[in-house]
Amino acid sequence: MAGRIHKSFRKCTMAAFGTVFMPQMTLATFEDGQWSDIQTVPSDRLEFHPGAHVLHYSSTCFEGLKAFRHDNGDVCIFRMDANIRRMAQSSRLLSLPPIDEAQLHQMIVDIVTQFKGDVPTPPGSMYIRPTHIGTEAAIGKAAAPSMSSLLYVLLSPVGDYFAGGDVTLRLLLEENGQRCAPHMGMVKSGGNYASALGPISRARESVDADQVLFCPNGDVQETGAANFILIDGDEVITKGLDSSFLHGVTRDSILTLARDLGMTVSERDLTVDELIERAQKPGTEAALSGTAAVLTPVGTLIHNGQEFQVGNGKPGATTLRLREALNNVQWGKAEDAHGWLTRI
Repeated sequence: MAGRIHKSFRKCTMAAFGTVFMPQMTLATFEDGQWSDIQTVPSDRLEFHPGAHVLHYSSTCFEGLKAFRHDNGDVCIFRMDANIRRMAQSSRLLSLPPIDEAQLHQMIVDIVTQFKGDVPTPPGSMYIRPTHIGTEAAIGKAAAPSMSSLLYVLLSPVGDYFAGGDVTLRLLLEENGQRCAPHMGMVKSGGNYASALGPISRARESVDADQVLFCPNGDVQETGAANFILIDGDEVITKGLDSSFLHGVTRDSILTLARDLGMTVSERDLTVDELIERAQKPGTEAALSGTAAVLTPVGTLIHNGQEFQVGNGKPGATTLRLREALNNVQWGKAEDAHGWLTRI
């Protein structure tokens, strides 16, 4: 199967992101205080008890990263070690059994190597989804962690995220709620995403917003699925790291490249008032950062029934420049100065 494009990918460019999967995945289980050997198994099923901890008490976390095909035929995984470290952190904060970071590294390498020939050419990529779930069948353990777990790595070939062209997003600023509990923000857990679905759906229905930018008590944090970045001239502004929001790997990569380009990076608190004031200045840009799209431009902010255009309301030159700079590293078209690529 490796060495050719798997038949499921033929329709991938027309399918929704993350809905096409490679037929196998790697898997390991934690039982009796130790991890099993790595297995390669079909990716269309999992077996665990209906009383599994994950199904009742949401003991689950995941990661999202990508492998890219370079012009010379090499396949490279982008910032795998950073994603593995964050998964270890999420597992620890959720009281899941501690992952073996070296084993997860091998699980990712093994399955990407198996389907190396199926990694699309840029702007496509192979999306990699490691997932860790608590499997102990014990519905009486609402206040205790799962003593067993299951870790697997799923692959999904994806096409060009911007195949329909660059468009700017509309964000509703939400000051009366937040994406998740403050101490859970830095955990990449499914429950955090689920808790944001209601506000996002209401924002779409009420003001035709694409996403909600959560700003509890006026503190600009993140959207339901991405970090937020404001660009004012040569300054990049984004919230400083704390436990209330996800510490995005793409966010960190963009900020690093901005510094390389001589820009000023300000990781600090940003209020809604300051955001709206700066956003209306000519030349100001805003964007959302994440694994899927790298940087998606924001054109409109909606607050208290008013709409505020960000800059000229169109994709900004600096946003596109930063996205291109990161893509060039991922695609092997620029020097990997920070050692972000793992060659398979």
